Amino acid sequence: MRIVLRYVRGVTVLDLHGKIAIGEGDEALRDTVSQLVGDGKTKIVLNLDDVPYVDSMGLAVIVRCYMDASRQYGKLKLLKITKKIEDLLTITKLRSVFEIYDTEEEAVASFGA
Repeated sequence: MRIVLRYVRGVTVLDLHGKIAIGEGDEALRDTVSQLVGDGKTKIVLNLDDVPYVDSMGLAVIVRCYMDASRQYGKLKLLKITKKIEDLLTITKLRSVFEIYDTEEEAVASFGA
């Protein structure tokens, strides 16, 4: 997995490219979000537009990232999820946990930045 970090009006956008699965990006995502939160950057959007697949470990990492941000009074939101990822979130009853946006503009604006 490749992660491209961008800042848009005070919000950190992580453009994720590739699978989020055990051994394929799970540690990189967890480490990146952990570092951001540790640095006080707690407005985070995960852009999943180029993520074709998330397995159970990948989903666990996304949940952990969400919790890490929340513990620091921050927010982690999802952007451009695929139908497969939406189905996975629905099946696992996590769909209602995450704020999910179709456009980057909406996601960034949702922070009130």
